[in-house]
Amino acid sequence: MPHLKITGMTCESCAAHVKEVLEKVPGVHSALVSYPKGTAQLTIEPGTSLDALTTAVARLGYQATLADAPPVSKSGGSLDEMRGWLGSGHKASGDDNTLHVAVIGSGGAAMAAALKAVEQGARVTLIERGTIGGTCVNVGCVPSKIMIRAAHIAHLRRESPFDSGIAATAPVIDRSKLLTQQQARVEELRHAKYEGIMDGNSAINVLRGEARFKDDQSLVVRLNQGGECVVTFDRCLVATGASPAVPSIPGLKESPYWTSTEALLSDAIPERLAVIGSSVVALELAQAFARLGSKVMILARSTLLFREDPAIGKAMTAAFRAEGIEVREHTQASHVAHADGGFVLTTGHGLVVADKLLIATGRAPNTCSLTLDAAGVTVNVQGAIVIDKGMRTSNPNIYAAGDCTDQPQFVYVAAAAGTRAAINMTGGDAALDLTAIPAVVFTDPQVATVGYSEAEAHRDGIETDSRLLTLDNVPRALANFDTRGFIKLVADAGSGRLIGVQAIAPEAGELIQTAALAIRSRMTVQELADQLFPYLTMVEGLKLAAQTFNKDVKQLSCCAG
Repeated sequence: MPHLKITGMTCESCAAHVKEVLEKVPGVHSALVSYPKGTAQLTIEPGTSLDALTTAVARLGYQATLADAPPVSKSGGSLDEMRGWLGSGHKASGDDNTLHVAVIGSGGAAMAAALKAVEQGARVTLIERGTIGGTCVNVGCVPSKIMIRAAHIAHLRRESPFDSGIAATAPVIDRSKLLTQQQARVEELRHAKYEGIMDGNSAINVLRGEARFKDDQSLVVRLNQGGECVVTFDRCLVATGASPAVPSIPGLKESPYWTSTEALLSDAIPERLAVIGSSVVALELAQAFARLGSKVMILARSTLLFREDPAIGKAMTAAFRAEGIEVREHTQASHVAHADGGFVLTTGHGLVVADKLLIATGRAPNTCSLTLDAAGVTVNVQGAIVIDKGMRTSNPNIYAAGDCTDQPQFVYVAAAAGTRAAINMTGGDAALDLTAIPAVVFTDPQVATVGYSEAEAHRDGIETDSRLLTLDNVPRALANFDTRGFIKLVADAGSGRLIGVQAIAPEAGELIQTAALAIRSRMTVQELADQLFPYLTMVEGLKLAAQTFNKDVKQLSCCAG
């Protein structure tokens, strides 16, 4: 009857988890695990996989070594095999010579880091307190873009530039069925891109619970099934993401307000929806609900998309108002009341009455419960973890990536940061260049930006030369009978080098990566203007905008080079 010595257990709950995983190993009849003694007594069949036994324990974050035991007969020869295997120096079992990386979180940054760390030869304990997959796949990018697309289809059935030749029809919205379709795709992607991959990777152990730092080389995990355990690590990545930020408005916390999470999971479309916020999430969801049938009012503390070039906010406000969305600029709620199933918001411009209230005022890093001070990890005033270009924190053993850091909150930035963090945690030296990050707001028209705006360039002491091309000069927009928006290029005045692009246009997101590549390649606007672009594409607008630095494009033929 083989005995294992188990190190790392801190409570009876740990012993219960070790027992559970050991008894799931094929060939194991029973496992008697003692927390006080730190042992596991096994009843196994001959030929039982010893790799599976030790790996099962290692995946929980503990270590298994062979305890003293009497010799066994040939029929029980698995113990002899176990003795030889454990003494052979095999590193897959999670012994002291295999770098152990703890990853807190399971979203884009965490998943990218876990896979890269394993690829680099480490073993990983991934700790997740909630749903595997993080924000993007579960309650962010994926469900929101599905809802936005459905709303766009509804809008086109109700109204399009071709209504004189294609009869419009009022769509019948069944939000419950749309939600079922939306969530089915969310679950499909979560399993395919997260759960399934981790289940199939023996070097990644998933621990379900909430982690906090005990010191700079160990975590205490409050397990979802009850109890706590300690996970020691050589390196740790914090990738806990962010959550919707809620402003301090009297009466708000006592009301059943929505954040983006509740809005995306609602199986009904409210008759009247008030939205507090003026940035990406607020505008995307406001337009989606309006197109699915809500009467929407946006309360903007300043103007829409106030951090962007002012022309963008003006164009977006005009587009929203044209669709019947009420935009109240420079308006704040001083009080929120909820009674009789409705909301009453007090503002400086009168009362606002709504059936539902969506709060979309940004996202705050999930760092409060981590006890980062116990590990000597520095955060900024917003609670975001401060990191360098290699994702290193103020503690040399601890790294961070994604929305819980002071990096831009984009899932593609998070994933890239996670990969580079893993390289650095395993002895490499990788940096993340954030000088030209493309960004897209998935409204209609879309907003897409990369690099400097004029104001940002001037703040950095860069003299600029800029051009703005309205879409009535872009053949694709004319063919679509939809000329809302513009493309603006910002160049360094001295060199003519392209340093920024701002676009507001239908499908603007499909052209911005070309602009990003041009900026990273240090192209001048003249070099951009000289490139070949396919005719009747929206991205051709970049070439036309570049041509305006030296030509009047209104005097060119339709596809002039």
